[in-house]
Order: sequence, then C-alpha cells, then structure tokens
Amino acid sequence: MNLFKKIVSAATGGIGKLAFEVVEKYFPPGMSEAEREKVRIDLQKMEDARTREADDAALMAEKVHTERVSILEGSASDLKSMPILGPLVLFLRGCQRPAWGFATLYLDWLWFSSWNLTDRQETALIVINSLVLGFLFGERAVRNVSPMIAEVFRARVGGAGNGKPI
Repeated sequence: MNLFKKIVSAATGGIGKLAFEVVEKYFPPGMSEAEREKVRIDLQKMEDARTREADDAALMAEKVHTERVSILEGSASDLKSMPILGPLVLFLRGCQRPAWGFATLYLDWLWFSSWNLTDRQETALIVINSLVLGFLFGERAVRNVSPMIAEVFRARVGGAGNGKPI
C-alpha cells in the first residue's frame, strides 16, 4: 500500500493550497477575510474529496492485486485440500524463516568461534547475514545495521571515524 499512497499523494497533494494561492492572487483585493476563509474551506473540501477518491482507488487496486496473487499462487486452503503434499508444503513454508535464521546463526557462531576466513569469505558471510536479516526482520533491520557494517569496512580500509560514506 505504500506505493499506492505515494501515487495518491503525488496525484492530489497540495491542489487546494495551490488553488487558494491562485484565487488570492487574481481575485479582487477587497475580498473580506470571511470570504477568503470560505474559499479556503471550499477548496480544502474539494482537495479532501479528491484525496478520498484516490485513496479508495488505491485500496481497490491493492485488493485486486492481492486477489490476483492469491489466484496465481494459490492459498493455504488450496494446499490443505491436497492429501500429503499440501500439509508438507504448508509445514515447509512455516519452517522457512526459522531454518534460515538458525542456519545463519550457526554460520556466525562458527565464524566467530573457530573459522579463519579470508576477506572475501567474511564479505560473503556479511552479505548472507544482511539478506537473512532483511528477510526475517524487514528493511528497517537492514537499515539500522548498515551504518555499523559501513564502520567495520571503513576501519578495515584504515579510515575509521572519518565520517565519509564508503
């Protein structure tokens, strides 16, 4: 829905304010404050109605998209109807996140406890950690950890604390 909200905001943002500025500039200078406020309220109502229509359209588009994905990929209830394979696929889908998480945790434990890795292998493990972290916890987790990773690489290059991005 985030993409749809950005589209809605781009399509409707600021129209009422812009229209009021035009009205203020080109309407008679003797317009009373009450008339200006009435025009401002009317324009705001128009902008709110347009935004509401755009939000409804974005919601409908997301609903259609979700239904299409459900039709193309199937749903959990579709899988339940298959005798042996269905429950197995549901189980594997449910185990995927913990399996990737524990596998990465195990690799990290080996890395920090006993492995002597080359720079290239360490870089590969950092990439794997970032991918799994992003998969398990979303973009926010990767965004929060990336400055720390950048500092590690900066320290390796010899420019620790210089504040410049890599």
